[in-house]
Amino acid sequence: MCGIVGYVGPRPAQPIIIDGLRRMEYRGYDSAGITVVADGQLAARKKAGKLANLEAELLAHPLPESHQGIGHTRWATHGGPTDANAHPHLSADDRVAVVHNGIIENFATLRAELAADGIEFRSQTDSEAVAHLLRRQLDVTPGLADALRAVCRRLEGAFTLVAVDAAQPGLIVAARRSSPLVVGVGEGEMFLASDVASFIEHTRHAIELGQDQVVAITAGSVDVTDFAGRPAEVRPYEIEWDLSSAEKGGFDWFMRKEIFEQPHAAADTLLGRIDPDGRLCLDEMRIDRALLRSVDKIVIIACGTAYHAGLIAKYAIEHWTRVPCEVELASEFRYRDPIVTRTTLVVAISQSGETMDTLMAIRHAREQHAAVVAICNTNGATIPRESDAVIYTHAGPEIGVASTKCFTAQIIACYLLGLYLAQERGTKFGDEILSLVEELAGIPDKMQAVLDSLEPMKALALDLVANKDFIFLGRHVGYPIALEGALKLKEISYLHAEGFAAGELKHGPIALVEPGVPVFVVVPPQGRDSLHDKVISNIQEVRARGAKTIVLAEEGDPEAGAFATKLIELPVVPTLFQPMLAIIPLQYFACEVATLKGYDVDQPRNLAKSVTVE
Repeated sequence: MCGIVGYVGPRPAQPIIIDGLRRMEYRGYDSAGITVVADGQLAARKKAGKLANLEAELLAHPLPESHQGIGHTRWATHGGPTDANAHPHLSADDRVAVVHNGIIENFATLRAELAADGIEFRSQTDSEAVAHLLRRQLDVTPGLADALRAVCRRLEGAFTLVAVDAAQPGLIVAARRSSPLVVGVGEGEMFLASDVASFIEHTRHAIELGQDQVVAITAGSVDVTDFAGRPAEVRPYEIEWDLSSAEKGGFDWFMRKEIFEQPHAAADTLLGRIDPDGRLCLDEMRIDRALLRSVDKIVIIACGTAYHAGLIAKYAIEHWTRVPCEVELASEFRYRDPIVTRTTLVVAISQSGETMDTLMAIRHAREQHAAVVAICNTNGATIPRESDAVIYTHAGPEIGVASTKCFTAQIIACYLLGLYLAQERGTKFGDEILSLVEELAGIPDKMQAVLDSLEPMKALALDLVANKDFIFLGRHVGYPIALEGALKLKEISYLHAEGFAAGELKHGPIALVEPGVPVFVVVPPQGRDSLHDKVISNIQEVRARGAKTIVLAEEGDPEAGAFATKLIELPVVPTLFQPMLAIIPLQYFACEVATLKGYDVDQPRNLAKSVTVE
């Protein structure tokens, strides 16, 4: 949810930390701050609002030169977005500074305890309590790492903590529990961050930290232990993408860039999935094949856009495997006493791999002895580490808060999983699976064809930008696309948009239709039983009530064009593959509308890229 950066090494710390925060501002942009250690003292600057406010503050009130510091960009939880609530938080004597991502659930008890000791709080946050606890612990346990371990043993909740002590220069200590943190290993310098994007300019060597671990870094060393102080095993890895992947590349918004990166993301997600024997293989499938054959129910858990990918996947997985498949909002899953057994396969979809609702859901599933497959875009994140198998989407960094390329990559990954299960369970012949994978391999080129034809969407956005209400309709796999199209518009344009199953139109939603209201309709390919004709009838129904109909249909569909105010033609593909094409114009339309309204497309209000608290 929040973004954290730490640096210790021979170079000036401030520009490295500020650049790192800029690459992580998608994680939170309610406030930002930095603390450096210089001449045995801490110097801090922090400001409410976006990072630019902090940069202006640093120009007006420069920090002393330092080679060690920590920074933070915040998405507010406890306490509003004010200067006082911005991180880092300092101890009462300004000796210790702490930045925090997550929520300390027992902060009220800790705060009352500290207040009873005469500590006066400067903020409304739960995070400040950690700074005071750590400073008090240093009087008992002088080593910063030992002191942080002792403090962590008292904390409840999910957190990443990074701390510096003015009395221990050259040392940064951090801890993680159910919240992201990674170490960047440079030559004679070290980095800490919530996301590798913050230090990719400086090193591609990283170390992933496990659950309930503390790391102490100096310019030349890394020491990792558990909360009890026992040495912990770590996994070094090489970051596969470079700085250019995290830059805008000439686009006005990261979101727009990422929309146009979808063919590449889809192709990379499909790369290397067939082994020399002609069988489908996945990244890290550590589940016994006999268990996969015994699965009698599949449950997909996800949030937001990933949930919509799961809704689409349900159609394909059930069709190919003949196994019942449910799709659950991860935030609701464990609170309704779900029926999960040893023969249930749980599929967790998360772009970041740190989504707290999804993480807690898979922990609940594993307690019930269910096997878990993660679909994730972030190597070494918590969710894939705590799952029994992983399918990585290989979409590269997605900086825009509103997900685009990761959504289509998630659909492909889910389809690969469905075909893999069909292969292992014998519900599809090998040549059928290879044929479907081959058809999937043609999707990136068809995506590019859609992208090449998007220019008319600019005029459509200009025509509809003044509207306040939008309706999206679809059937079969088009229904989740209607939900996702509406979500994109809500997320970045702050407009009222609703997605409905087209068959439900006459059961209530048609009451919303009035003259001039835009209705986007995803039309199933021709020949999909009778659904195509039923959706055409839906278009006629809303047209009769004065709606503007924006129809997305496959090329050569004469009926769709006859009743469309605006026709958006899509390349011809099988029904199950249409969502990966149909969503692209809807993503682009939302981006255009938000741009016309003058909004920050990449950093929409009140949202953060990764929701790492429940």
